[in-house]
Amino acid sequence: MKLTVIGAGAWGTAIAVQAAQHLPEEAVCLWTRSAAQARAMQQHHENSTHLPGIVLPKSILIFDHFAQAMQRIGPDDLIVIATPISGLAETVRRIAETASGPLQIVWLCKGLEPQTALLPHQLVARELELHARGIKHTFGALTGPSFAREMALGLPCALTIASASKTLCISVQKALHHDNLRIYASDDLIGVELGGAAKNVIAIAAGIGDGLGLGLNARAALLTRGLAEMMRLVKAAGGRPETCMGLTGVGDLILTATGDLSRNRQVGLLLAEGKPLPIILSELGHVAEGVLCAQALLALANRLAVEMPITTTVSEVLLGKQTLTVALQGLMGRDAKSEH
Repeated sequence: MKLTVIGAGAWGTAIAVQAAQHLPEEAVCLWTRSAAQARAMQQHHENSTHLPGIVLPKSILIFDHFAQAMQRIGPDDLIVIATPISGLAETVRRIAETASGPLQIVWLCKGLEPQTALLPHQLVARELELHARGIKHTFGALTGPSFAREMALGLPCALTIASASKTLCISVQKALHHDNLRIYASDDLIGVELGGAAKNVIAIAAGIGDGLGLGLNARAALLTRGLAEMMRLVKAAGGRPETCMGLTGVGDLILTATGDLSRNRQVGLLLAEGKPLPIILSELGHVAEGVLCAQALLALANRLAVEMPITTTVSEVLLGKQTLTVALQGLMGRDAKSEH
């Protein structure tokens, strides 16, 4: 089996490093659109921009020509798209236009397409229908509670591969389920992907609460009610609410809302310090998916008539429609009700 990773950010690099530990020599390819980055990684065996200090195995092939990376891939191999969701449609389009036969496609991004509120698998299906020329590709989402640096270091981690294709799930497990990395399979793409989108927005709220010094009681309440929002939305969208109790729901929520490596949590912490959002995003230097998808998540909730007060509040704070003080008062001033 061969594996090609499209996108040499932190996540793409970490997956390539992990896969190269167990796949044959030169079975793993890492593609970057930057020729300069490709040369630097080939020369120094390090992605100094996104994963400094992590040694890249010499067995990883590094390309900056898209067609060259795609030529290696056959129907039994894997393509892993490691771009933000903003680049997912373009990447799928390029894959579909280049492919001469059926491929297995996996993506790592979380969130919703901002303009349409489509989940990643819906976006991928749309692009394949438009550009695959009748070729039937299989696809799925690889996601769960994980920080790229810890994965690259080989620390214990568990992820979920969600797909309607059992064959694809088995392929991903064959490539990546080794040593300290466990891969679980699911066919609930809606539940898995909505959990990954919603937890980023809730993590921003958790960062705000921690930054304001609201305490651990408040954080526990926020995460619990945030999980309830997530489950309501998943059910209304056609997913299984119980999926939210697994790795891609509560597991990812706990990590993203409490881990200091979380970009979404950092956004909340810095908002609590009074920093303007544009400056925060500039200083982060990486994509915080919760900022990008908050409005789309709320649009989906409104379309499905699902009440999501935490998501609504975070969206209004990000848009500058509410101050943090007013937002907190709004959440705490809600009427008493049954928990379920």
